[in-house]
Amino acid sequence: MKKTSQTKKVPLKAAAPKAISKTLSTVKNQVKGQINVPNVLTMGRMWAIPVIVATFFCDAAWAGWLGVVLFVLAGVTDYVDGYLARHLNQLSRFGRVLDPIADKLLVGSILLMLAQTGRLADWDSIPAVIIMCREILVSGLREFLAEIKVGCPVTRLAKWKTACQMLALPMLMVASPVYTGALSPVVTFVGSLALWGAAILTVMTGYDYWKSGRRYLTD
Repeated sequence: MKKTSQTKKVPLKAAAPKAISKTLSTVKNQVKGQINVPNVLTMGRMWAIPVIVATFFCDAAWAGWLGVVLFVLAGVTDYVDGYLARHLNQLSRFGRVLDPIADKLLVGSILLMLAQTGRLADWDSIPAVIIMCREILVSGLREFLAEIKVGCPVTRLAKWKTACQMLALPMLMVASPVYTGALSPVVTFVGSLALWGAAILTVMTGYDYWKSGRRYLTD
């Protein structure tokens, strides 16, 4: 009598837990590979945003200064995470994507809160809008260039723009007699001047990025 070979079938109930366990293990390894000091600092910059926003809803002087301290610390981590990523050889796609997103979320949130709480003068809303529009434009351009594997390096002017923002935003955050007393007019003037400077540099750098990426936009 001829014997027929039969393939051994694995029960579906037994296979499912193995597949789930394998998937979870893969995800765990991927997540673990992204957890390093530079990426934690970048994520910390994002975690600071709701705390900084919350300080705008408190009229106490300590709240305004707490927001400034957190913003300055966030700005410092923006430099430190890039420095550590390069020198510790911990560059990652996760970090490259998240770092500019964290910066834009931080700046955008503070600009919106400054406008909402009336700490921006009427004319100062113009540079705020310019900065927001530029960030959206450059983000879209970066995303497109990343798809076709074209780099979009940070220029020196862009670094000066960031420096002006780092000066303007914390000063405008405490541009009130509640926080700076008799020095409030001076703080407001310097913060406003730095914000306009950031807006001018924003237009210049935005045009540079657009000019660099424009040739890739044609079919």
